[in-house]
Amino acid sequence: MTTNFVLASASPARRRLLQSVGINPLVCVSHFDESQIQLTDPIALVETLAQRKAEVVLSQVNDSLVLGCDSVLVVNNQIHGKPQDAAEAFTRWQQMRGNQGTLYTGHALIDQTQSRQVVRCGITQVYFGRVTDAQIEAYIATGEPLVCAGCFALEGKGSALIDKIEGCHSNVIGLSLPLLRSMLAELGYDLSSYW
Repeated sequence: MTTNFVLASASPARRRLLQSVGINPLVCVSHFDESQIQLTDPIALVETLAQRKAEVVLSQVNDSLVLGCDSVLVVNNQIHGKPQDAAEAFTRWQQMRGNQGTLYTGHALIDQTQSRQVVRCGITQVYFGRVTDAQIEAYIATGEPLVCAGCFALEGKGSALIDKIEGCHSNVIGLSLPLLRSMLAELGYDLSSYW
């Protein structure tokens, strides 16, 4: 049994991750105003944002599984989402280089047919390379870090600036596929039914 799968996110990377495991989601962007949620605990923050995004989309679909996601990076006890501009991205990369961060991705999976939901958080450690100011400037000039939580895309040019990660690789891209598999199972679905 497969149920319509809706991704409540504009992220092409999340859509590609789902497609890579056989789920071809309907993309329905929530346009949720993230500034409404002001929490200082990163797990509570990303789980709440993911849940709100999924809930906004619920009214636009029927008999579906709706997945909302949100990611933040914590470095030196500071929570970072997407940078406001290139200057902020540059300053942030100067702080991140040679440092370690923790990437949190909230996942909220709502099953309309059963009126049930599962909310979880994936956590991955990211170790940033000791990159030069010139490399940071060149990376920002690509535009890639300006649209990503944490100022880098592991699936893009940013991967060359990361020394290693500990934990789920896809979580850093914006959606933990192993976590999604277990969330689906908790709601009575088998990921392989989408193949």
